Amino acid sequence: MTKDRPAIGRRAVLFGAAAMGLGAFWTGPAEAEQATLTPDAALAKARSGEILLIDVRTPDEWARTGLPEGSSPLDMRRNDFTQALLALVEDQTDRPIALICASGGRSGHMTRALSRAGFTQVIDVPEGMFGSRAGPGWLERGLPLTQP
Repeated sequence: MTKDRPAIGRRAVLFGAAAMGLGAFWTGPAEAEQATLTPDAALAKARSGEILLIDVRTPDEWARTGLPEGSSPLDMRRNDFTQALLALVEDQTDRPIALICASGGRSGHMTRALSRAGFTQVIDVPEGMFGSRAGPGWLERGLPLTQP
């Protein structure tokens, strides 16, 4: 050992290993990279019928900002969310669906949950309505809105 680098004790090694194990427990297994779209691409694909764009925000949020043009509102808090989504896609779990929320958190969560539930083509719009680290968002981009 050198004088300028302190020794790592047994306790530190054990604590570090335990922390790494706990981190794996909390984050769970790595998931496959999820597909994403920018708001511009989501609008184009919704207009062309390539995707079903779903706004998973709340009715209050829809009333404040409007809905992205071409989207269907479906509050993710609904107890029957999956059944309502199945009705929208006519029981076609392989139909391409893109989810948007305020800033990408809820849509990302729901994208992963729906993929685990058997929907095979779920896409996230991670910028959301207001923007996020992914980009400026639907509103800042000046994309069209409709009223709920």
